Amino acid sequence: MTRVATFQSRRELAQRVNGGLEITLYWWVTDNSTSIEVRQTDSGEIVAFAVRPESALDAFYHPFAHLGLASEDVIATVGA
Repeated sequence: MTRVATFQSRRELAQRVNGGLEITLYWWVTDNSTSIEVRQTDSGEIVAFAVRPESALDAFYHPFAHLGLASEDVIATVGA
């Protein structure tokens, strides 16, 4: 799958900035899944992981509590 197709298949549902972190909740059109992306605004480091749709809003407000639950489903960790 191309990079363009990947980004077109996800929709941003919510975004917030808190304490130097930018947290975004995404819905993936292709398989009806949800994921969280946490970006450190200073360094640009990104951690992205899948979350169960029924836990998506809670994961949006408490991403690090859900990161441990999704350790097998980490989509990406990208450094600056």
